[in-house]
Amino acid sequence: MTTHSNSGHSVADHSGMDRRHFLKVSGTASAGMSLGFFLPERAHAADTPQLNVWIEIEPNNTIVIRYARAEMGQGSMTSAPMMIAEELEADWKKVRVEYATAHENLRTKRAYGDMASVGSRTIRHSQEYLRKAGATAREMLIASAAQKWNVPASECKSSLSRVTHAPSKRSLTYGQLAADAAKLDAPKNVQLKDPKNWTLIGKSIPRVDIPEIVLGQRSYGIDTQLPGMLHAAVAACPVFNGKVKSFDASKVENRRGIVKVLNMGEFVAVVADNWWRAKEALREVAVDWDVGEHGTLTSAAIMAHFKAGMEQSELAVARNDGNTPDALSKSAKVVEAEYFTPYLAHATMEPMVCTAWLQGDKLEVWSSTQNPEATLAVSAATAGVPQANVKVHPVQLGGGLGRKSPQDFTRQAVMIAKAMAGKPVKMLWSREEEIQHGLYRPASLMRFKGGLNANGKVEALHIRVSAPSILATLLKLPLPRGVDGQAVASFSDHPYDIPNTLVDYAQRNTNVPVGFWRTVGHSQNPFGRECFIDELAIAAGKDPVAFRLDMLPNTEKSKRDRSILEAVTKAAAWGSQLPNGVFRGVAETEGYGSWTACVCEVSVNAKNEVKIHRVVIGIDPGYAVNPDNIVAQFQGSVVHGLTAIFWGENTIKEGRVEQSNFHDYRMMRLNEMPKVEVVIAPTGGFWGGVGEPAQAPLAPALVNAISAAMGKRIRSLPLKNHGLTLKV
Repeated sequence: MTTHSNSGHSVADHSGMDRRHFLKVSGTASAGMSLGFFLPERAHAADTPQLNVWIEIEPNNTIVIRYARAEMGQGSMTSAPMMIAEELEADWKKVRVEYATAHENLRTKRAYGDMASVGSRTIRHSQEYLRKAGATAREMLIASAAQKWNVPASECKSSLSRVTHAPSKRSLTYGQLAADAAKLDAPKNVQLKDPKNWTLIGKSIPRVDIPEIVLGQRSYGIDTQLPGMLHAAVAACPVFNGKVKSFDASKVENRRGIVKVLNMGEFVAVVADNWWRAKEALREVAVDWDVGEHGTLTSAAIMAHFKAGMEQSELAVARNDGNTPDALSKSAKVVEAEYFTPYLAHATMEPMVCTAWLQGDKLEVWSSTQNPEATLAVSAATAGVPQANVKVHPVQLGGGLGRKSPQDFTRQAVMIAKAMAGKPVKMLWSREEEIQHGLYRPASLMRFKGGLNANGKVEALHIRVSAPSILATLLKLPLPRGVDGQAVASFSDHPYDIPNTLVDYAQRNTNVPVGFWRTVGHSQNPFGRECFIDELAIAAGKDPVAFRLDMLPNTEKSKRDRSILEAVTKAAAWGSQLPNGVFRGVAETEGYGSWTACVCEVSVNAKNEVKIHRVVIGIDPGYAVNPDNIVAQFQGSVVHGLTAIFWGENTIKEGRVEQSNFHDYRMMRLNEMPKVEVVIAPTGGFWGGVGEPAQAPLAPALVNAISAAMGKRIRSLPLKNHGLTLKV
């Protein structure tokens, strides 16, 4: 277990190289070797077996490792190449990381596989084939050296980008061996290193993009500059799904710098020679909107809609163990409560931005996207050109948080570029557009009923959820048994040994569009679950930690719940004496393949000011690839989480989102950051996510502590609605 307190690489854009489709590894003219290996699961997608190219070794011993996902501050552009370099036995100081591109992935029939950076999947879904890529290259380099020396390969070892023949002590660098190694057949099977022999994985390695970020040399989507580029500002109907009836642009059409005002049906765009002129002109375009039937929708009406869902006689069942209604009727004590979490906009530091350049039937796109393959597909469809004619240039994202995976903004940008054919156009949303036209985290109403026996043991638990469905409305997917898994996440798979558990779901969609907000269902459901577990512990007269530990069964899965809960509570010295007026709260949960727990220490004064004295938060990700990056992820998650817990809320009036910018959609400030201690307690044997699960236990731990301090239970967020503020 590791506890952390918050107290020379270059990154390049790889725009694609010519590669042949064969299983053999091939050399390139200038670099010593380009390594590929066969992924059996991809074979069906191509007429011939596919080559998956990750590694190039230059004669000067520089190693190029390709990164096939998006980088938005989560650090995967360092962690993923680390896994290749580990098995390659590369000298990390000589590694250069380059982006792979979506158009190259298309050309090679998805040789790079999935390129989306969503759901904390980058490491846990790609670790095996990335490590095999490194191991395959290592074995080929060793084989090449053995051939040169006419010795058995078993006598040769690789380390720090060099192969050494142990008996004779001869050695050659990878750069010296690469050209000949490239002529060899790739081994069909390779042995991955035992974790105990790792020299890079598990070490804190500085992110490869930090130097360029610090020096202001890193290019984000918003930084894109092209010769003759135009700029577009856009405005969609303030009521979701509304259309443009007509508009009057007479005030701005002849204004300096204004090129064109476009009626795009779903939105209006002003195109100008710079973005500020476009944005200011857009304010003076008089638009008559057709708001349809939703112009009177309010938050109160949405809540009534959710409450009606709670009373439905037939609901979709997500989990049904035992006979919960019968067990509740026989319980010695029954505890009931309703919890609520609101809609939340993403409010990424960099709003939606996309640059598109359509020249004939060729299209180039520079987009801050979490899903480059989807960007390519949507761009091609919108422009009406073949996908093979589209290039998507990778750029760093100024935050994603799930908002930049859907491609609504890409579609807008390409529509504008199509209308301005031949000219590159950068479309940038204003902050107001970003907050008022988001894909919001669903609001959710959660009802809990728990039954305890005479000894204080929980015998029955009924959880009912009334909320919109992301899967049904955004992705248009059918719901298995009528259940959206994100709406019931951490409920349907709770770890506690409760013999009678019923989890049911009322799908209550509204006109407010919903999407994947960082941590998704685990950003809100653990708040309800773990706060209600505290309510049950209080009803049973038991310590909240002991109560949880007693309910965890002796199973392989629950052992991880137990170990992270024990590790974090030990680091927080749970049970030790606290200063007068200071209270603790605890929570633990699981998600995205990892297990997390949190302890918060708070005090609340007579003015309802909450002082957060300490946050101890931890994770068991199985294997911790880059501990320093995990610490950074958790610290950032605390900032993101506390912002939502105290102030985050999007409300609806007359069909419109009322909040518009940071004056009424508040962000946490630097001087409000509490002390954060991160506990990394990997137990090994699996690969879990980090970015998504990090904030899952924060809200319940904090609210449990605040409720203890106030002597009354808080069951809804944000805390500002309870008159609570954050004391600096």
